[in-house]
Amino acid sequence: MDSTLETMKTGTSTVGICYKDGVIVGADHRATMGHFIANKNVQKLFAISNKIALTTAGLVGDAQVLARVLAAEIALFEMKRDTEISVEAASTLTANILSGRRYSPYWVQLLIAGVDASGGSVYSIDSAGGSIPDTYCATGSGSPYMYGVLEDQYKEGMTRNEALKVTARALLASSQRDSASGNGMDLSVITMKDGFKLLTLAEKEALLKSI
Repeated sequence: MDSTLETMKTGTSTVGICYKDGVIVGADHRATMGHFIANKNVQKLFAISNKIALTTAGLVGDAQVLARVLAAEIALFEMKRDTEISVEAASTLTANILSGRRYSPYWVQLLIAGVDASGGSVYSIDSAGGSIPDTYCATGSGSPYMYGVLEDQYKEGMTRNEALKVTARALLASSQRDSASGNGMDLSVITMKDGFKLLTLAEKEALLKSI
């Protein structure tokens, strides 16, 4: 197999879905090196503004650098203009950063998800800078298993609780079938009213018991 394609094979499960009042975003905790579980508590879900989240699949170093760069660039954008950045603009900014590194690329696949005046939205962004909007999206090696859940259970106009359950079920499905995903999950709810809110451990435990 081509060495570049081999490099791009990364293990992760991240997901973002729109619901009636906002967006739910989730990611697993496992980091792998081939068949070796390198770490069981890796952060793959980042708040890059008050109402926008980033999820990362790919090389950990590249993902962490991008999370810091995006958070700083968005903070500068909002400070200069005295207004919150839209999800589409944040997605375009991210895509431009990635497409500008064609000869020394970031080895990542990203989700940008959040809410603005137009409602909730999710963008899938590849390492070459392609940006595709959708109502739900999954990334990483666990994505085929998550899409099985999403295609079956996602529906427009879901409530917060319904959307959280679908997201958690999708991540559980990937952890059960994809060896590169698992060791728990992070879940966040993003709304216009409350912004980015990460579920506490107690909230996650109650959610998982309910499904």
